[in-house]
Amino acid sequence: MAFGLSFRAGVVSLLLLAALLLVWQGATSGFGGSSSSLPAGMDPEYAKLMGLTATSGKSAVPSPVEIGAQLVTLLSDPFYDKGPNDKGLGIQLGYSLGRVLLGYAFAVLLAIPLGFLIGMSPLMSRALDPFIQVLKPISPLAWMPLALYTIKDSNTSAIFVIFICSVWPMLINTAFGVAGVRKEWLNVARTLEVGPLKRAFTIILPAAAPTILTGMRISIGIAWLVIVAAEMLVGGTGIGYFVWNEWNNLSITNVIIAILVIGVTGMALDQILAAVARLVTFPE
Repeated sequence: MAFGLSFRAGVVSLLLLAALLLVWQGATSGFGGSSSSLPAGMDPEYAKLMGLTATSGKSAVPSPVEIGAQLVTLLSDPFYDKGPNDKGLGIQLGYSLGRVLLGYAFAVLLAIPLGFLIGMSPLMSRALDPFIQVLKPISPLAWMPLALYTIKDSNTSAIFVIFICSVWPMLINTAFGVAGVRKEWLNVARTLEVGPLKRAFTIILPAAAPTILTGMRISIGIAWLVIVAAEMLVGGTGIGYFVWNEWNNLSITNVIIAILVIGVTGMALDQILAAVARLVTFPE
């Protein structure tokens, strides 16, 4: 039954994608357009920036066919390096993934132990809650100027921003999952004189793992979203910088390709953690 539903959902998704691509192709092909020139005195590059072409009815937005052809070109040599402003898509993606995974790893090392402490101790939960509620709503990018001023390194600052935005969902979900472990299980452990450390690893962690993984999935999505914006600000390398650099070059095709790569990569990161979550989820 589940397989049948998944298959039907996949077919519907493919049909929707095909319909979207057909509409997109038709909208950018200039059906029924008539030839006309640009307004007098308008620079062609400015016209391209404004979405105007020399042929009315034909959009300056690239078609799916054009994007596909350019994607093949980019993927044919994704790791070339011709200088600071001309690196392959694979290199740029690698820089972004490296920053995200490093900042995310630091967040895991802080958020999960601290979440355990908050979840197991009502005193610490009440004591730390005001700090969490004040720091949690702050936009991650608001930390960037302070990070650049104090750290004085754009790469490390971007990692710090990833760290600070990844902490809160993991911390809150870990604390919630730990606090929500069934009291009967904990009472049995106390009756059997199971020590606190062993109780944490053999009872609390397995019971709270699905909730913790949910927080980790939320965090990785936020981290991947934020790194793109952060790299646009700090520049240098990364998929976010690639988007900004291609926009400055008026290469809308490459911008759209980068957007698709960002989306697919984010989905892949989420699905990896979703698979891990399924492994640690058991029916009671």
